[in-house]
Amino acid sequence: MTATAIRIQAADSAVPVISSTPSITQWSGRYFGHWWNATATEATEICTGPVVLADVDPDRYAALGRQVTDTRHEQIVYARVPLLVAEDRNGTIRAFSPRDQLAYISEPHTGRLTIVGTDAEAVAVATARLAREVVRGLLLRDGWTLLHASAAVIDGNAILSFGSKGAGKTTTALLLARKSGAELLANDRIFVRRDDAGTVQVLPWPSAAALGLGLLDALGMYDVVRERVQAGERLHPTQDRRVTEALLEGRREPLWAPNGKEMKIQLHPDQFPDWFGIRLASSARAAMLLFPSIFPDAEPRTADEVRGLTESDFMTGATEDRYSDVFRLIRVNGGGRPQDREHVATHLSGLPHHSIVLGHDIGAAGEFLTKLTTSA
Repeated sequence: MTATAIRIQAADSAVPVISSTPSITQWSGRYFGHWWNATATEATEICTGPVVLADVDPDRYAALGRQVTDTRHEQIVYARVPLLVAEDRNGTIRAFSPRDQLAYISEPHTGRLTIVGTDAEAVAVATARLAREVVRGLLLRDGWTLLHASAAVIDGNAILSFGSKGAGKTTTALLLARKSGAELLANDRIFVRRDDAGTVQVLPWPSAAALGLGLLDALGMYDVVRERVQAGERLHPTQDRRVTEALLEGRREPLWAPNGKEMKIQLHPDQFPDWFGIRLASSARAAMLLFPSIFPDAEPRTADEVRGLTESDFMTGATEDRYSDVFRLIRVNGGGRPQDREHVATHLSGLPHHSIVLGHDIGAAGEFLTKLTTSA
């Protein structure tokens, strides 16, 4: 079968994904799409540099599994499942995940990463995740750093929202997109780098967007999602089936797991423009920092105490432990080098900062945010 290829690019960092299974490259094209400029290319034109090769090949999967288990190896937890890992004397890393039925070969000295498995969707999901890790490594080694923030873009200006889980980062970005016509650049984390002019450039981190049923309803997005799912369209496969069942039953209240964590809808990136008309931005310049808090009955307002950036707002290798750098795709601190973080923090500290309080009245919150961000 003829190989197909998709090229993904963020700033000056690019990697092709090549597969003889078209659905695998189509998945990467859909996942990275507008955010990381995914474009179809000819596999025969790709000769040098990092590359991700992926295919459905049960025989090779089994052979790689034997290569790992028959040699000295260790077991780690990667993406929340056991992974058996072996490294040879040349530095080539082979790994085997019986639960996911995936096997890997990483050659850090050449930048070549191979993924094989028995199921096309499982291979496609793993391929997109690891292609993103390849680009992350290229960006971080090129001076970018990673912030825990959402971002909405108005006329090229990025409004960055910070805070821990549940603080309102995603709510703020989506309110700006729904009520002010802003573009959505990221819902949970962003790449940033200071350029020669002293401006902080911002890039998205492509990922599925996790939205609670209550927020989805408040934003006026619930009925669209439910109708689409009822019609047979699919959400991201990482979504818990209990959330899908609640959606199909018409339940709009927040859904909680036994461990107390809210269970959420997982939207593909391309579903924002296709389902809701929310445009996606592929880059911007930082213009304003927001630090939201949400209280159900609060009137939207700015708070007296203004918070600044702290170490907790930067991603690190420790915060990325779900996807440790077992394949040596990053090779620096998972959130960026200390000097790059310092340069970014220094410049961001000079931009407008606002600590804000939002309530559950989405209309009032949207109007407040529109007025506040006009100055950006």
